Amino acid sequence: MDAAPATEPSANPPSPAPFAPVATGQRIEALDVVRGFALLGIFLMNIEWFNRPISSLGEGMPRGLSGLDWLASWFVAYFVAGKFWTIFSLLFGMGFAVMLVRAERAGRAFTKLYLRRILALAVFGAVHFIYVWEGDILFSYAVGALGLLIVLYGRARYILIVCAALVGLGFIPDADAFFGVAGGLAAIGLLALYLRGEKRLRWRGVSLPVFCVILLLAGVLMSIAAVVFWVLPNGPTEPRVPLSVFGPLLFITGWLSWKYFDPPEKRSLRMAVSIYIFAGVAMTGMSLIQHFIPDPAAAVASVDKKPVASAPAATPDAASVAPPASAAKATAEKPKKSKEERAVEMKAEREKRLKERSARKAEEIKVFSTGTYLETVDWRARQFLEKAVGDAGFAVALVGMFLMGVWFVRSGVMEDSTRHLAFFRKLALYGLPLGIGLGLLTGFITLSHTPGDRHDGWGIARGLMMLGNLPACLGYVGLVVTMLHSRSAFSRIRVLAPLGRMALTNYLMQSLICMAFFYGFGLGHWGMPRAQQVLFVVVVYAAQIAFSHWWLARFRYGPMEWLWRGFTYRQVPPLRIDHSAAAAPAQAA
Repeated sequence: MDAAPATEPSANPPSPAPFAPVATGQRIEALDVVRGFALLGIFLMNIEWFNRPISSLGEGMPRGLSGLDWLASWFVAYFVAGKFWTIFSLLFGMGFAVMLVRAERAGRAFTKLYLRRILALAVFGAVHFIYVWEGDILFSYAVGALGLLIVLYGRARYILIVCAALVGLGFIPDADAFFGVAGGLAAIGLLALYLRGEKRLRWRGVSLPVFCVILLLAGVLMSIAAVVFWVLPNGPTEPRVPLSVFGPLLFITGWLSWKYFDPPEKRSLRMAVSIYIFAGVAMTGMSLIQHFIPDPAAAVASVDKKPVASAPAATPDAASVAPPASAAKATAEKPKKSKEERAVEMKAEREKRLKERSARKAEEIKVFSTGTYLETVDWRARQFLEKAVGDAGFAVALVGMFLMGVWFVRSGVMEDSTRHLAFFRKLALYGLPLGIGLGLLTGFITLSHTPGDRHDGWGIARGLMMLGNLPACLGYVGLVVTMLHSRSAFSRIRVLAPLGRMALTNYLMQSLICMAFFYGFGLGHWGMPRAQQVLFVVVVYAAQIAFSHWWLARFRYGPMEWLWRGFTYRQVPPLRIDHSAAAAPAQAA
């Protein structure tokens, strides 16, 4: 079929429209409303860690609660925690997609502009972490956004070179952190290979994508290694459980990715869901194995300590004439450690880590409940490198959520949410019962965790809860969009739109208010009871809604949004609304 003739280009084609911040009339209202709703959940979740050491994150509900405090903690733990950072991540991906689509329509380059946006966000996050609160998510999003750019546009050659350089740097003394960053980048490179790689390997008539081959081989090798380590009587015990879980999981993932590799337009959504399921299943599987097998560190109650015969002391003359080969032979003949001795060492190492964890929590409580502002800044600054390295691994999960957000915009579901109300109703109808239900199920296993206890069921509960967070997140999004478009009083949820338009400003404002109210150098209300924390959130959140409406009636953007946009687009966007210009046409008419 012949192609239609192209129109003759003009002598001076119009230049692409310059990038500029999204005008108010171009905003997607559903995005702003969901973002405003997510701020409530984020605040409910974050306020606990202005009253409790963040070093105890992952220990579940505090012990000893009763009455309304227990109920408030239980509600946040099973209806809020884990659901709203995923919503925020989803929304971040949607915002990325909106900018990308606008760039494509305008015919402008996108990568450099978005790199400036990421840089600004990273600076905001680092400042927020060090000078305000160590629970910052903005720096994590900046790292995740960089990972998203690598997945979408990164070249394999450069990814491999950077990974090799990071591994090399990791061998420098006290520079082990580079290994973690290299691992995160390697995982992101694999995601890029799945999303954009089209090369295939053929074997006996079977065509396999390179990504699938890598996962299948890794799964087989890890599974074989797991069997060997379990069979060997004196084999290492630490790798047994991870290899036993990740080996079969990687093999199954490789097989599924081969079977569902095409069509390419569905890969991003499939990858996003798979990352979350993979992490949840891996956590649950490892915890199940650890729960039902004996603890290697506690397998031997005591060690038969036999006195070791001391060797006769060598005279200086004898030592001076001893051949070097004797020392090498003595070293080679050094007896291997017994199973009991290794168990004692593992137990001692675990006790050391628990003591360090306990000391860190005690230091954190002292610093934030009674310390000066400079002491809190010093404490957070010392933790920042650890956070940055951890974000390299966390970026893999964030990339998955970002890509899901991209799909919501690319598919048109979010831009024209009215036409897709049936889809959002299904998200709410099926996502909320499944996600919240899985979380509530874990409450019957355990509500709290004792650090160092492998058999309290906490790992199993946490893994199942993680599996439920994604459907619950999507269910909340579906519920809010359905309410927004309803013809009942529920549609008044659009009152949250101004709050969502100023999400960055309001997020940072929540941290500043909590820092001033709870920390020792401020008003000193550290340790506020849980029920009162919820009441505090409701009052501040209501005030933020009112403030956002007041501000946006006079200004185009929130103060932090204005600063962010100015840096991103390298221009100073107008901030104040010119009401006189809007009123002039009406008067002329």
